[in-house]
Amino acid sequence: MVHLLNVYTISAFVSLGGMLYGFDIASISDIIGTEHYRAFYGNPLGIRQGGITAAITAGSLVGALCSSGLGDWLSRKVTIQLATILWCIGSSLQAASTGVPMLIIGRIISGVCIGLTSALVPIYQSEIAPRKIRGRAVSLQYFAIGLGTVIQYFIQYGCSVLHTNAVFRLPWAIQTVPAIFLFIGLFWLPSSPRWLASKDRWDKVLQVLAFLRTPNCDINHPLVLAEYKEIEEQIRLERENELNSYSELFTTKMRRRLFLGMATQALAQLSGVIQLLYYIVYVLRAANLDPHNPNPTRTLFAAALMYIIFTVGTIPTILWTDQWGRRSSLLIGALSVAFWMYLIGGLMARFGQPNPVPNQPSTWVIITHPAASRTIQASCYLAAASFAMSWGPVEWIYPSEIFPLRIRVTAVSLSTAAHWATTFVLALAMPALLRSIQWRVYIIFGCFNICAFIYVFFWVPETKQRTLEEMDEVFEYGEPVWRSFTGVPYTSRLDVLAHEFAIGKLNIHNIIQIDLHNDDVERNGAGDIVQ
Repeated sequence: MVHLLNVYTISAFVSLGGMLYGFDIASISDIIGTEHYRAFYGNPLGIRQGGITAAITAGSLVGALCSSGLGDWLSRKVTIQLATILWCIGSSLQAASTGVPMLIIGRIISGVCIGLTSALVPIYQSEIAPRKIRGRAVSLQYFAIGLGTVIQYFIQYGCSVLHTNAVFRLPWAIQTVPAIFLFIGLFWLPSSPRWLASKDRWDKVLQVLAFLRTPNCDINHPLVLAEYKEIEEQIRLERENELNSYSELFTTKMRRRLFLGMATQALAQLSGVIQLLYYIVYVLRAANLDPHNPNPTRTLFAAALMYIIFTVGTIPTILWTDQWGRRSSLLIGALSVAFWMYLIGGLMARFGQPNPVPNQPSTWVIITHPAASRTIQASCYLAAASFAMSWGPVEWIYPSEIFPLRIRVTAVSLSTAAHWATTFVLALAMPALLRSIQWRVYIIFGCFNICAFIYVFFWVPETKQRTLEEMDEVFEYGEPVWRSFTGVPYTSRLDVLAHEFAIGKLNIHNIIQIDLHNDDVERNGAGDIVQ
């Protein structure tokens, strides 16, 4: 039985990096509806408000692209610490901003942090987790995003009683607290064993694996030795190829995986759910939930309920994604979200009318149809839940596990860049789209979800229960993609190696013997183990 407490604890703690993203989603979503924010920043609408919202995604795109070099050079852990420093600087600039330009600069700097953490936290989690719970460990990242939205909402709601500019400055300042905890706590966490192996620090690899897999840090445990051996062999095979990460990404062998990683991330954003989270206040006010009592606090409560549902919706994925698989989650999620988007768009088209009030975020509103308004509200909630149980977590799980170690950080950085590039365009355009094409934007999102279903059905293979070192077999020798539903019992090579160590057929001296036949650097690394 693999010891899992350390893996769960570490994965949950580094998920604070995801919580930072959740903090931003809720803060900007709630704050844009306050009178003090609109008055101080000149009632930004359309592209102007889109630019403020999208600034953080522009920074995230830069951070995601930078994560490749930094993650391989400084390590995953140290780069995440660097990101938390940038987050504190960006949040401080937002809280102290004197106008839109300073606010945008602060959000761009904070965005660089989000880009770094969104790429490297899932990699770190996948590299420390055993294959049977890897999906669960990485899903904690997305749960933290949802939890961050809920926590920030209540912070924002508590500040709403303040009748000064502190109504938006204080929530932005409080965002620094989880970043400080993450920065300090990472000093006590181990580096990724796969990163250590790439740097030939083999003694540390064995120690970290023993810490993660056994309750008493037993370096002679069969599973520890088997995983060490598998990592060592994979490193050796990768070095024989002698390709640099960027050139290999575009070889025939890797192009498909790169496309899958980038397409999965981009299509998750094109589902439209993240834009609902960003602009839920606009959407609910367009639905006119309570025309006889247009209380802003009521809209905030309705938005808070969506954040809570979004967060709770990630729990089934955390518990069962390693059993029901990545493909089934994506396929069911795409159809579900498509249905809710079509329903929202259809109701807005059927019961809506031009907004009689000028200079409002939405130019198309429902006025005298409370049943339609309630249905739209419920559809937003169910779209968020459907996304949280499927595309939300899996878009981070899948790219972090399908690439070999030698190009993993580079490939995931490009996949994450696709996520942030798509998010930037949508966040920038969404306020203008709500004013121009109105309800049709939801129909477009529904169509994107249908395209996502087709993409997954024909091109995305199942990766559950496979070790990271076995992904080459999945993509090069695996069964046809559309047959990946089968749940046929699978015995990992890691299990075979562990059995051989357990019965004494292999032992730690076999590992040393293997290293002695490698180059001098690898031999020295193995020698450190037995000194």
